This record gives sequence, structure tokens and C-alpha cells, in this order.
Amino acid sequence: MRHHLMVGTWTPPGRIYTIEFDDEALTLKLIKKTDIPEDEPISWMTFDKWSSFAVHSPTEIVHEASHPMGGHPLASSADTNTRAIFVLAAHKPPYNVYGNPFYDYAGYGNVFSVTETGKIDRNIQNFELLPNSGIHGMVFDPTETYLYSADLRANKIWTHKKDPETGTLTLVDCIDAPSPDDHPRWVAIHPTGNYLYVLMENGNRLAVYVIDEHRHVPVFTRLTYPLIPPGLPPRNKYRADVVFPSHSGKYLFATSRSNHFDVHGYISAFKLGPAGNIEKQLFINPTSTSGGHSNAVSPCDWSDEWLALTDDQEGFVEIYRFRDEFLARVARVDIPEPGFGMNAIWYD
Repeated sequence: MRHHLMVGTWTPPGRIYTIEFDDEALTLKLIKKTDIPEDEPISWMTFDKWSSFAVHSPTEIVHEASHPMGGHPLASSADTNTRAIFVLAAHKPPYNVYGNPFYDYAGYGNVFSVTETGKIDRNIQNFELLPNSGIHGMVFDPTETYLYSADLRANKIWTHKKDPETGTLTLVDCIDAPSPDDHPRWVAIHPTGNYLYVLMENGNRLAVYVIDEHRHVPVFTRLTYPLIPPGLPPRNKYRADVVFPSHSGKYLFATSRSNHFDVHGYISAFKLGPAGNIEKQLFINPTSTSGGHSNAVSPCDWSDEWLALTDDQEGFVEIYRFRDEFLARVARVDIPEPGFGMNAIWYD
């Protein structure tokens, strides 16, 4: 069967690339480049706006709306370095879109309503964080009642509660990361909602939290797992990137990038128990390159078998097959164009 993935660019000129994966022939090929507004590269590192596109088919993608970042009046100024870095779409009514600015003046998260077709409509809330905040990743619990956010710059983990009617957020709690130099970058949650996994960019480790069943806030279990092998030279610098569960919830995948183009990044896998507890770390495998800004793993959403991995050091997408708890690269397409490839989204 043929599946399609979409990948954006970190830098101008902005494009969306549609890539086709054949899971029988094990081939990967570029089938369409969609140009988008020149100053709005589609990635977690977008420049100054939140944008939405209508996807009529894998090869027909149409820009519909762009909105400035809300919150601090300087967030959308061309004279500041604030960037729109991460966006999360709700899967339950009212289907709001939640976005995070980053760098300076990122002390507010943005909430947008959508039209009946899903187009971003208007900014309905700018929820206050801290003046030094810089949230990089968010995840809802399975009921979409509670939102958990990784605040990389303020070194904190936030819990907000979503109003079921309006989709706006209220603060529940904010806790410090275990170590002052952890810098939480990404969060993932088990399908049961029992465990939250927090990826620490600077700590290069995965911290395990259990969700308090009464307050619905994460509680640190004091369990952490390395995302780079022990004993690496201190001159080699790494930055952990993303963490995602597999489709079944039986496995968890995470990556780390290298700061040096001549040093490999890493991808890790973990076996999970039925409740979401980590039973064991299966491996820490080197990736093909440093990963650049990316090295972002994207498990497919219909089985545990296929993972996509993007790179912007050289510009490529790879497909890995996960079988019998082994990981093997089976396909690759090189796209050495400016700013390619942030993260891959599985479309079908």
C-alpha cells in the first residue's frame, strides 16, 4: 500500500513537500512540492504567524489563513526574534488550535478557534505563562481535558485544564524540571493517560512522570533514561529532540541530535507496560547523520511497524521498519533543498 507524508521547511522559501512511501516495494519518493507564502516556512520554527492550509488531497494543498502571534505586543514585531515554534490541533470539539511562541516575548500561549472546515479563524485567548517562558511542546491527555506543556526556557512543566465548551485554558499547576539544566523540550502521554514522558533537551534524558488521578498533574517518578550512550567525549554536544509513543502504546521512541555535522545523533526505543510504565530501554541506535535541527522521529498512526525520520543536515527522509523489537532503515529519499526537512506528518 502507498502512504503519503508531508514535510515542511525550517527557512524560506517556504514549501510543503509530499512524499510517497510504498510499504511493499519499500520505496520512498518525492511527488509534489507546494509553494507557500515566501516568509512563512511551515515548520515548528515558523517565522511570525500561525497558518492553516486546506488539504484536498496529498498533492493539492491550499493556503487559507495566517494570523500573527498573540500575547506580548512585541511578539509579532519584525524587530524582535520571537518565532512561532509549535502548534497542536485539538481532536475533539470545539477543535481549537493551540500555539507556542518561542525566544523573546514568548510569555503567552495562543488559542485559536477554527471554522467548520478547520481553517484557523480568530485568536480567542492568550494564556499567560512566565516572562522567560519558551514552551516547545504540548500534549493533551486522552480525554483532551488537560494540556501538558514542556517549557524549555523556564525549565518547567505546565498543566492547564481545557474548558469543554470554549476550549480555552485555565492554569492547574506549574512544576520545575528535576534538574536546573534539564530544559524540557517535548512531552508525550500514554494512551491510558497514566504516564507522561518528558524529553529533556539539555539533559539528553527521558524523565517519567505518573499522572495524579485526583489533581491530574504530573508527579516525577525519579526514573530517567539516557538518550545518548554513556561515555561520549564531553566535546560532543547533543540536544534531545522529540518523543512519541507507537500506535499500540506498547513502545516509545525518542531522538537526540548532535551539534556537530561529523557526529551522529541517536534514536532510542522503550518497551512499555499495559499501564504505560517503561519496562526497559531496548536500544540507543546511531542515526545516519547529526540530524541537524531535526532528527525528528514520526511513528505512523495505524501500526507499530513504520517510522519516519527527518534530517536537515543533508536534507532527507528515511523510513524505518520496527519488527521484533529491532529497527532497520528500509527506504530513503534525498531532498537537499534549503531548509528541508523539519518533521514528517503521516497523511494516510
